[in-house]
Amino acid sequence: MSTPWYKVLGPGLLYAGAAIGVSHLVQSTRAGADFGYGLVWAVIIANVLKYPFFEFGPRYAASTGNHLLHGYKALGKWSIYLFLIMTIGTMFIIQSAVTVVTAGLVSEVAGLHVQPWVISSALLLVCLAILLIGHYKVLDKVMKLIIIVLSLTTLVALIASFTGHNEKYEEYMTAFSFENRDHMLFLIALMGWMPAPMDISVWHSVWSVEKNKEVHERIPLKSALLDFKIGYWGTMILALCFLALGATTIYGSGIALESSGGKFANQLIGIYTKNLGSWAYLIIALAALTTMFSTTLTCLDAFPRVLGPATQMIAGKEEKDSNFLYWFWILIVTAGTIVLLAFFLTDMKAMVDFATKVAFLTSPVLAILNYFVITGKTVPKAQQPKPVLKALSWLGMIYFVGFSAYFLYLSFQ
Repeated sequence: MSTPWYKVLGPGLLYAGAAIGVSHLVQSTRAGADFGYGLVWAVIIANVLKYPFFEFGPRYAASTGNHLLHGYKALGKWSIYLFLIMTIGTMFIIQSAVTVVTAGLVSEVAGLHVQPWVISSALLLVCLAILLIGHYKVLDKVMKLIIIVLSLTTLVALIASFTGHNEKYEEYMTAFSFENRDHMLFLIALMGWMPAPMDISVWHSVWSVEKNKEVHERIPLKSALLDFKIGYWGTMILALCFLALGATTIYGSGIALESSGGKFANQLIGIYTKNLGSWAYLIIALAALTTMFSTTLTCLDAFPRVLGPATQMIAGKEEKDSNFLYWFWILIVTAGTIVLLAFFLTDMKAMVDFATKVAFLTSPVLAILNYFVITGKTVPKAQQPKPVLKALSWLGMIYFVGFSAYFLYLSFQ
């Protein structure tokens, strides 16, 4: 007897928890605040063109019972080395970017006046405790609750924003321009992490394998894709909600968003509360906190969860239990993030922009790898993507490569 569809929900919601973070609370809000509804198309296009490559994660897990790293290995060991280099090269900056924004929100809501790295360290220890106590099972249950709270509070805040007190001044209403270099660099930063870094396709496949272990069967492809689609398209809807919140409450007001984590959080919650009324403080604070805490928690779980098996594949010792490697890597990620935040954090906005641009530049590589894995010999023909999805994949790869080349051109002008 197969598992009911609602019981297989999990990996898709973990995907949503990882995706709905900096790209939504910071970048989508900034897009709405700076350009009104002028970049709605960018959010939609990024989600549509990236869809195949994220979908290939749960598709591969459901079709083979393995995660994408096994597919990479089938292409050649070089692809595992490449994945390791990209992951290790970006994991500290990505974990730092999401954690420091979360720390800023905690500081604002709790009224704490301590260094961001201290609160960030405490947050990372809380996340470590959650993962230590329950591993995947607790992560799965916690994330379902977080996503429900996040979705409801965000939707309530958005609906309320349309009736709030929003003063607009024409001189502050900026239209997005493809001829403006700064506008284009922001567009690349926005789309780079929209809806999420491409690494999450690998994370999703690993979470899917863990879910199979939990329910003691391989979840059918149809159920796995339903779980994925709920998480994926839900993240796009919430990205548009955050963009709309920025557009209705900040765009045209003349307010410039702060660059430091604490000040950004304080300003954001303050603006929303002023426009919507004091009753909205708790709702906005809950929406923002659940957004960022979910990302901090899932990223901290995901990096060691993929680095463990990748390390084993390089060493040729896949048959061994990877629990030790999971905890080895999670401590490395935690320690490295704390060091980075304690000694090198100067500007949250610059850190976020850097992380999103790096994510954008690595996307073409992972997208191409994912495509050749899902259409390769390890996946049964009947479960490979249909021609329409393959065509969308090629369009996406052209988009990634072309846009990345254009970003490099702008960067060196």
